[in-house]
Amino acid sequence: MAVPPERLLITGAELQPQLGKGSWIVFDCRHELTVPDRGAQWYGESHLPSAHFASVDQVLSGAVTGQNGRHPLPQPADLAAFLSRHGVTAASQVVAYDDAGGQYAARFWWLARWLGLTNFRVLDGGWSKWLAEGRPTTRDVPVPRRAEPLPARVDATQVLEAREVIAGLRKKAIVVLDARTPERYRGETEPIDPVAGRIPTARNRPYGLNLSGDKCFRPAEELRRDFAAVLGEWPSGQVVHQCGSGVTACANLFAMELAGLTGSRLYAGSWSEWIADPGRPIARGPLDANEAGLIGEA
Repeated sequence: MAVPPERLLITGAELQPQLGKGSWIVFDCRHELTVPDRGAQWYGESHLPSAHFASVDQVLSGAVTGQNGRHPLPQPADLAAFLSRHGVTAASQVVAYDDAGGQYAARFWWLARWLGLTNFRVLDGGWSKWLAEGRPTTRDVPVPRRAEPLPARVDATQVLEAREVIAGLRKKAIVVLDARTPERYRGETEPIDPVAGRIPTARNRPYGLNLSGDKCFRPAEELRRDFAAVLGEWPSGQVVHQCGSGVTACANLFAMELAGLTGSRLYAGSWSEWIADPGRPIARGPLDANEAGLIGEA
């Protein structure tokens, strides 16, 4: 379900007058990967007025089994129940923000879209720009306005499992876009996961390239040009996004939508799931035209 790019982002100036209005619901998604409780701590110290907290680990992710990656998708019923408890309906105007260039807010945006919600925006520049502009903050925690239960139906076409990624690569029907840093993509270092490397034939587009110096998203025409340089002739509908655990991949997917490059999909398990099965192939070093052979034939 394509949403016009101009309805994906919101500025602080646009959001501030809407705070506290019944149809507008704001979520704080701040998170620190190596300190899981830090986001809740930051929220308790200060946040946007009327904002609720959405934990990346507890709300925007499901249970970790050791085989499904570090941030598996939540159960649709759990996500729908969380949103309903906080007053979200299909008609709500939902806004998410973080302090990491939109990567966690984009994860929430993708999950909401997966659940069928379309009125969802990311605060451009996030928490740091909000503060830099001198906008109000609070420590008050709003009382959730419970809404009628949301349907827990998801669009399964938006996400691929590992077996589908392998099948798509063998058929040359998809291209994988890796949002990690170049050194992690090449397997030169791996600070988080136990095995270094990448999915064979994947191309690299670090999610940080989507941002300007103030952590705002770059203009659509620049993003469109940059993605075209990486993807070549591959159409957006055949792009599958991947990262370490399926979070920053959402930031690249969001940036492509901003650029008008619609229809790309997510490999939610990403690298941390891929390496859980030692039978899945791994590539290292610069992208090599011959590494398609690691995937095998269709």
